[in-house]
Amino acid sequence: MPRNTKLQSRHLLGLQHVPADDLHLILHWAGHFKEVINRPIKRVPSLRDITIANLFFENSTRTRLSFELAEKRLSADVVNFAASNSSVKKGETLTDTVNNILAMKVDVVVIRHADAGVPQFLADRVPAHIVNAGDGTHEHPTQALLDAFTMQERIGSLEGKNIVIVGDILHSRVALSNIYCLQKLGAEVMVCGQSTLIPKYIQEAFNVRVEYNLQKALAWCDVANVLRIQLERQNQPLFSSLREYNLAYGISRSMLESLNKEIVIMHPGPINRGVELDSDVADGPHSIILDQVENGVAVRMAVLYLLANRDQ
Repeated sequence: MPRNTKLQSRHLLGLQHVPADDLHLILHWAGHFKEVINRPIKRVPSLRDITIANLFFENSTRTRLSFELAEKRLSADVVNFAASNSSVKKGETLTDTVNNILAMKVDVVVIRHADAGVPQFLADRVPAHIVNAGDGTHEHPTQALLDAFTMQERIGSLEGKNIVIVGDILHSRVALSNIYCLQKLGAEVMVCGQSTLIPKYIQEAFNVRVEYNLQKALAWCDVANVLRIQLERQNQPLFSSLREYNLAYGISRSMLESLNKEIVIMHPGPINRGVELDSDVADGPHSIILDQVENGVAVRMAVLYLLANRDQ
Protein backbone atom coordinates (compact mmCIF):
# COMPACT_ATOMS: atom_id res chain seq x y z
CA MET A 1 0.00 0.00 0.00
CA PRO A 2 1.26 3.54 -0.80
CA ARG A 3 2.13 5.70 2.18
CA ASN A 4 0.04 8.67 0.98
CA THR A 5 -3.65 8.73 0.02
CA LYS A 6 -3.68 12.01 -1.96
CA LEU A 7 -1.42 13.48 -4.63
CA GLN A 8 0.91 16.25 -3.49
CA SER A 9 0.46 18.28 -6.71
CA ARG A 10 -2.71 19.81 -8.15
CA HIS A 11 -1.56 19.01 -11.69
CA LEU A 12 0.29 16.37 -13.68
CA LEU A 13 2.59 18.48 -15.85
CA GLY A 14 5.57 16.11 -15.95
CA LEU A 15 7.36 13.58 -13.80
CA GLN A 16 10.58 15.50 -13.09
CA HIS A 17 9.28 16.93 -9.81
CA VAL A 18 6.71 14.26 -8.91
CA PRO A 19 7.74 12.42 -5.71
CA ALA A 20 8.07 8.62 -5.78
CA ASP A 21 5.17 8.34 -3.29
CA ASP A 22 2.83 9.94 -5.85
CA LEU A 23 4.02 7.53 -8.55
CA HIS A 24 3.33 4.55 -6.29
CA LEU A 25 -0.11 5.97 -5.44
CA ILE A 26 -1.05 6.36 -9.12
CA LEU A 27 0.18 2.86 -9.98
CA HIS A 28 -1.72 1.42 -7.00
CA TRP A 29 -4.99 2.99 -8.18
CA ALA A 30 -4.25 1.94 -11.77
CA GLY A 31 -4.27 -1.67 -10.57
CA HIS A 32 -7.69 -1.08 -8.99
CA PHE A 33 -9.11 0.52 -12.15
CA LYS A 34 -7.64 -2.24 -14.36
CA GLU A 35 -9.79 -4.67 -12.41
CA VAL A 36 -12.80 -2.33 -12.89
CA ILE A 37 -12.47 -2.11 -16.69
CA ASN A 38 -12.34 -5.89 -16.96
CA ARG A 39 -15.71 -6.31 -15.23
CA PRO A 40 -18.89 -6.86 -17.27
CA ILE A 41 -20.06 -3.37 -16.13
CA LYS A 42 -17.04 -1.16 -16.73
CA ARG A 43 -18.39 2.21 -15.60
CA VAL A 44 -18.04 3.58 -12.04
CA PRO A 45 -19.58 6.83 -10.71
CA SER A 46 -16.29 8.15 -9.30
CA LEU A 47 -16.27 11.43 -11.30
CA ARG A 48 -19.99 12.05 -11.70
CA ASP A 49 -20.65 15.83 -11.98
CA ILE A 50 -16.96 16.45 -12.89
CA THR A 51 -16.40 18.03 -16.31
CA ILE A 52 -13.18 17.29 -18.23
CA ALA A 53 -12.04 19.12 -21.37
CA ASN A 54 -9.69 17.37 -23.80
CA LEU A 55 -7.69 20.02 -25.70
CA PHE A 56 -5.64 18.45 -28.47
CA PHE A 57 -3.60 20.94 -30.49
CA GLU A 58 -1.60 18.05 -32.00
CA ASN A 59 -2.79 14.93 -33.79
CA SER A 60 -3.33 11.89 -31.57
CA THR A 61 -5.10 8.54 -31.78
CA ARG A 62 -4.19 6.31 -28.83
CA THR A 63 -3.71 9.05 -26.21
CA ARG A 64 -6.88 10.95 -27.11
CA LEU A 65 -9.07 7.84 -27.27
CA SER A 66 -7.50 6.47 -24.08
CA PHE A 67 -8.20 9.67 -22.11
CA GLU A 68 -11.73 9.91 -23.48
CA LEU A 69 -12.50 6.30 -22.60
CA ALA A 70 -10.96 6.72 -19.12
CA GLU A 71 -13.16 9.79 -18.50
CA LYS A 72 -16.32 8.01 -19.63
CA ARG A 73 -15.50 4.93 -17.53
CA LEU A 74 -15.37 7.30 -14.52
CA SER A 75 -18.78 8.83 -15.48
CA ALA A 76 -17.30 12.31 -16.08
CA ASP A 77 -18.86 14.80 -18.49
CA VAL A 78 -16.47 15.12 -21.44
CA VAL A 79 -15.82 18.07 -23.76
CA ASN A 80 -13.61 17.35 -26.78
CA PHE A 81 -11.69 20.10 -28.53
CA ALA A 82 -9.51 19.80 -31.64
CA ALA A 83 -7.52 22.78 -32.91
CA SER A 84 -8.18 21.80 -36.52
CA ASN A 85 -11.86 22.76 -36.30
CA SER A 86 -11.78 25.53 -33.68
CA SER A 87 -11.42 29.31 -33.36
CA VAL A 88 -7.64 28.81 -33.03
CA LYS A 89 -7.63 28.77 -36.84
CA LYS A 90 -9.22 32.24 -36.72
CA GLY A 91 -6.40 33.61 -34.56
CA GLU A 92 -7.71 33.00 -31.03
CA THR A 93 -4.93 32.77 -28.43
CA LEU A 94 -4.36 29.73 -26.23
CA THR A 95 -5.32 31.63 -23.05
CA ASP A 96 -8.56 32.88 -24.60
CA THR A 97 -9.44 29.39 -25.79
CA VAL A 98 -8.92 27.92 -22.33
CA ASN A 99 -10.70 30.80 -20.54
CA ASN A 100 -13.70 30.33 -22.81
CA ILE A 101 -13.78 26.64 -21.96
CA LEU A 102 -13.34 27.34 -18.23
CA ALA A 103 -16.26 29.77 -18.40
CA MET A 104 -18.26 26.61 -19.06
CA LYS A 105 -17.16 25.41 -15.55
CA VAL A 106 -14.63 22.74 -16.54
CA ASP A 107 -12.88 21.01 -13.61
CA VAL A 108 -9.97 19.26 -15.38
CA VAL A 109 -8.12 20.13 -18.61
CA VAL A 110 -6.21 17.45 -20.53
CA ILE A 111 -3.92 19.17 -23.04
CA ARG A 112 -1.59 18.10 -25.82
CA HIS A 113 0.41 20.78 -27.62
CA ALA A 114 3.34 20.98 -30.03
CA ASP A 115 5.14 23.55 -27.82
CA ALA A 116 6.97 22.52 -24.66
CA GLY A 117 5.77 24.28 -21.50
CA VAL A 118 2.15 24.92 -22.51
CA PRO A 119 0.66 22.80 -19.65
CA GLN A 120 2.76 24.77 -17.13
CA PHE A 121 1.64 28.03 -18.79
CA LEU A 122 -2.00 27.01 -18.25
CA ALA A 123 -1.43 25.76 -14.70
CA ASP A 124 -0.10 29.21 -13.78
CA ARG A 125 -3.20 30.95 -15.14
CA VAL A 126 -6.32 28.82 -14.70
CA PRO A 127 -7.91 27.22 -11.61
CA ALA A 128 -8.65 23.83 -13.20
CA HIS A 129 -6.45 20.75 -12.73
CA ILE A 130 -4.11 20.36 -15.74
CA VAL A 131 -2.98 17.01 -17.17
CA ASN A 132 -0.17 17.04 -19.71
CA ALA A 133 -0.96 14.65 -22.58
CA GLY A 134 2.34 15.50 -24.30
CA ASP A 135 4.00 18.89 -24.85
CA GLY A 136 6.50 19.19 -27.70
CA THR A 137 9.70 17.29 -26.97
CA HIS A 138 9.37 17.92 -23.22
CA GLU A 139 7.31 15.27 -21.37
CA HIS A 140 4.50 12.74 -21.74
CA PRO A 141 3.87 11.70 -18.12
CA THR A 142 0.89 9.37 -18.52
CA GLN A 143 2.76 7.36 -21.18
CA ALA A 144 5.67 6.81 -18.78
CA LEU A 145 3.27 5.82 -16.01
CA LEU A 146 1.48 3.27 -18.17
CA ASP A 147 4.86 1.94 -19.36
CA ALA A 148 5.98 1.48 -15.73
CA PHE A 149 2.66 -0.13 -14.79
CA THR A 150 2.92 -2.56 -17.73
CA MET A 151 6.53 -3.44 -16.84
CA GLN A 152 5.53 -4.15 -13.24
CA GLU A 153 2.76 -6.46 -14.43
CA ARG A 154 5.24 -8.51 -16.45
CA ILE A 155 8.47 -8.48 -14.37
CA GLY A 156 7.37 -7.36 -10.89
CA SER A 157 9.02 -4.56 -8.93
CA LEU A 158 11.29 -2.33 -11.01
CA GLU A 159 13.80 -1.95 -8.16
CA GLY A 160 17.21 -2.96 -9.58
CA LYS A 161 15.83 -3.88 -13.03
CA ASN A 162 17.66 -2.88 -16.22
CA ILE A 163 15.58 -0.88 -18.71
CA VAL A 164 16.91 0.31 -22.08
CA ILE A 165 15.21 3.02 -24.14
CA VAL A 166 16.08 2.54 -27.81
CA GLY A 167 15.75 4.97 -30.71
CA ASP A 168 15.11 8.67 -31.22
CA ILE A 169 15.96 9.93 -27.73
CA LEU A 170 16.69 13.46 -28.97
CA HIS A 171 13.11 14.26 -30.02
CA SER A 172 11.22 12.01 -27.60
CA ARG A 173 9.04 13.30 -24.76
CA VAL A 174 8.36 9.65 -23.89
CA ALA A 175 12.08 9.03 -23.24
CA LEU A 176 12.39 11.94 -20.82
CA SER A 177 9.30 10.99 -18.79
CA ASN A 178 10.39 7.34 -18.75
CA ILE A 179 13.83 8.25 -17.40
CA TYR A 180 12.34 10.31 -14.55
CA CYS A 181 9.71 7.67 -13.72
CA LEU A 182 11.89 4.56 -13.91
CA GLN A 183 14.72 6.05 -11.85
CA LYS A 184 12.29 7.07 -9.09
CA LEU A 185 10.96 3.51 -9.06
CA GLY A 186 14.49 2.16 -8.58
CA ALA A 187 15.35 0.96 -12.09
CA GLU A 188 18.70 1.32 -13.86
CA VAL A 189 18.18 3.15 -17.17
CA MET A 190 20.20 3.03 -20.39
CA VAL A 191 19.60 4.88 -23.66
CA CYS A 192 20.66 3.33 -26.95
CA GLY A 193 20.66 4.69 -30.47
CA GLN A 194 22.57 6.41 -33.20
CA SER A 195 24.87 9.13 -31.87
CA THR A 196 22.97 11.84 -33.80
CA LEU A 197 19.74 10.83 -32.00
CA ILE A 198 21.11 10.94 -28.44
CA PRO A 199 21.57 14.31 -26.67
CA LYS A 200 25.24 15.10 -26.12
CA TYR A 201 25.28 15.42 -22.33
CA ILE A 202 22.44 13.05 -21.42
CA GLN A 203 24.71 10.76 -19.38
CA GLU A 204 25.83 13.57 -17.07
CA ALA A 205 22.46 15.37 -16.97
CA PHE A 206 20.26 12.37 -16.17
CA ASN A 207 22.65 9.80 -14.72
CA VAL A 208 21.81 7.22 -17.40
CA ARG A 209 24.03 4.75 -19.23
CA VAL A 210 24.65 5.36 -22.95
CA GLU A 211 25.21 2.55 -25.46
CA TYR A 212 25.54 2.80 -29.23
CA ASN A 213 25.59 -0.96 -29.91
CA LEU A 214 22.05 -2.41 -29.93
CA GLN A 215 23.14 -6.02 -29.37
CA LYS A 216 25.06 -5.05 -26.22
CA ALA A 217 22.12 -3.01 -24.95
CA LEU A 218 19.67 -5.90 -25.43
CA ALA A 219 22.05 -8.32 -23.71
CA TRP A 220 22.17 -5.94 -20.69
CA CYS A 221 18.47 -5.19 -20.28
CA ASP A 222 15.38 -6.83 -18.82
CA VAL A 223 13.04 -4.57 -20.83
CA ALA A 224 13.60 -2.70 -24.11
CA ASN A 225 11.27 0.26 -24.67
CA VAL A 226 11.62 1.06 -28.38
CA LEU A 227 10.77 4.56 -29.59
CA ARG A 228 9.43 5.77 -32.92
CA ILE A 229 11.68 7.65 -35.30
CA GLN A 230 10.11 11.13 -35.33
CA LEU A 231 10.86 12.38 -38.81
CA GLU A 232 8.34 15.23 -38.40
CA ARG A 233 10.49 16.80 -35.64
CA GLN A 234 13.81 16.48 -37.46
CA ASN A 235 14.88 19.74 -39.09
CA GLN A 236 17.76 18.02 -40.90
CA PRO A 237 18.62 14.43 -41.87
CA LEU A 238 20.13 12.65 -38.84
CA PHE A 239 20.73 9.28 -40.53
CA SER A 240 21.19 8.20 -44.12
CA SER A 241 17.96 6.23 -44.65
CA LEU A 242 15.28 4.23 -42.84
CA ARG A 243 16.79 1.07 -44.32
CA GLU A 244 20.20 1.90 -42.87
CA TYR A 245 18.59 2.71 -39.51
CA ASN A 246 16.76 -0.63 -39.48
CA LEU A 247 19.99 -2.52 -40.18
CA ALA A 248 21.73 -0.85 -37.23
CA TYR A 249 18.91 -0.33 -34.70
CA GLY A 250 15.91 -2.35 -35.85
CA ILE A 251 15.02 -5.30 -33.60
CA SER A 252 14.45 -8.63 -35.35
CA ARG A 253 13.30 -11.99 -34.06
CA SER A 254 16.69 -13.55 -34.84
CA MET A 255 18.37 -10.87 -32.71
CA LEU A 256 16.14 -11.72 -29.73
CA GLU A 257 16.69 -15.45 -30.20
CA SER A 258 20.47 -14.94 -30.14
CA LEU A 259 20.28 -13.56 -26.58
CA ASN A 260 20.89 -15.90 -23.66
CA LYS A 261 17.75 -14.71 -21.88
CA GLU A 262 14.17 -13.58 -22.37
CA ILE A 263 13.59 -9.84 -22.56
CA VAL A 264 10.41 -7.80 -22.84
CA ILE A 265 9.72 -5.53 -25.84
CA MET A 266 7.61 -2.36 -25.55
CA HIS A 267 6.70 0.49 -27.91
CA PRO A 268 4.55 3.58 -27.22
CA GLY A 269 3.21 3.59 -30.80
CA PRO A 270 2.64 4.27 -33.57
CA ILE A 271 5.12 1.60 -34.74
CA ASN A 272 7.09 2.01 -37.95
CA ARG A 273 7.10 -1.69 -38.80
CA GLY A 274 10.28 -2.76 -40.51
CA VAL A 275 12.13 0.26 -39.10
CA GLU A 276 12.23 0.09 -35.27
CA LEU A 277 10.64 -3.36 -34.96
CA ASP A 278 10.04 -6.21 -37.36
CA SER A 279 6.42 -7.40 -37.40
CA ASP A 280 7.25 -10.80 -35.90
CA VAL A 281 8.78 -8.96 -32.91
CA ALA A 282 5.92 -6.45 -32.50
CA ASP A 283 3.36 -9.27 -32.63
CA GLY A 284 5.52 -11.93 -30.97
CA PRO A 285 5.69 -13.45 -27.47
CA HIS A 286 8.28 -10.92 -26.23
CA SER A 287 5.96 -7.99 -26.96
CA ILE A 288 3.60 -6.40 -24.41
CA ILE A 289 2.63 -3.52 -26.71
CA LEU A 290 -1.12 -4.25 -26.63
CA ASP A 291 -0.93 -4.52 -22.82
CA GLN A 292 0.40 -0.95 -22.85
CA VAL A 293 -2.68 0.19 -24.80
CA GLU A 294 -5.07 -1.55 -22.39
CA ASN A 295 -3.22 -0.25 -19.33
CA GLY A 296 -3.29 3.29 -20.68
CA VAL A 297 -6.99 3.53 -19.85
CA ALA A 298 -6.50 2.25 -16.27
CA VAL A 299 -3.54 4.56 -15.58
CA ARG A 300 -5.36 7.62 -16.94
CA MET A 301 -8.43 6.73 -14.87
CA ALA A 302 -6.16 6.69 -11.81
CA VAL A 303 -4.59 10.08 -12.65
CA LEU A 304 -7.94 11.77 -13.31
CA TYR A 305 -9.57 10.26 -10.22
CA LEU A 306 -6.73 11.28 -7.90
CA LEU A 307 -6.49 14.83 -9.26
CA ALA A 308 -10.24 15.46 -9.22
CA ASN A 309 -10.51 14.18 -5.63
CA ARG A 310 -7.34 15.82 -4.34
CA ASP A 311 -9.02 18.91 -2.87
CA GLN A 312 -11.92 17.07 -1.24
